[in-house]
Amino acid sequence: MKRIPLFNHMLFTLLLLVVSSSAYTKEWAFDVYLDKTKIGEHTFKLSEDKTLTSEAKFNVKVLFINAYQYDHQAIESWDKNCIKSLEADTLENKIKTVVKGQRNADYFEVNNGKETKSLPFCTMTFAYWNQKILEQSKLLNPQNAEFLDVSFKKFGKAILDVKGKATETLHYKLNGSLDGKPKLNIELWYTTDQQEWVGLKSVTPEGYNIYYQLK
Repeated sequence: MKRIPLFNHMLFTLLLLVVSSSAYTKEWAFDVYLDKTKIGEHTFKLSEDKTLTSEAKFNVKVLFINAYQYDHQAIESWDKNCIKSLEADTLENKIKTVVKGQRNADYFEVNNGKETKSLPFCTMTFAYWNQKILEQSKLLNPQNAEFLDVSFKKFGKAILDVKGKATETLHYKLNGSLDGKPKLNIELWYTTDQQEWVGLKSVTPEGYNIYYQLK
């Protein structure tokens, strides 16, 4: 009987591990538009052990000049509907922000490089992929560690183009504020059958519309 060389055996085992782990990964990959112009992508990957990896890269050009650049990576570890740990790196127009968070015995501690906050033991970030956020009154922004007051309004059913197919969805409005000052103006769409997150719209303080469209 012909023996498999040790290197080939190790490579085969590694490939099996990669395939088996990726089989349990859920992914939301969005093209991102500023009004009708594509400015980048944002991808979320959720593994079987509830580790979420988020990667976003935007580049807005005006007259061929880079007017706005955004590069964001985050890794979040979840326990059911509570975040256990967070590491986020954001570069926005050459300004870098690093946020780290860790759940302790009875609270969640988060630091943005300037200050450390102690938040409730069961804290949620803006985990759009998890509809449990719709029941929250406060959410943590992983980009800057702001713990925002949030409110949600259900608009009802709406038809949304999802990957070229007209899809029935539930439409929600999310408002976020800090110390009474408006911070976020977001709309979300979830499929009515599987309750899957399929769309997002955000209005910038300047009045521009940012759209997330599933690839």
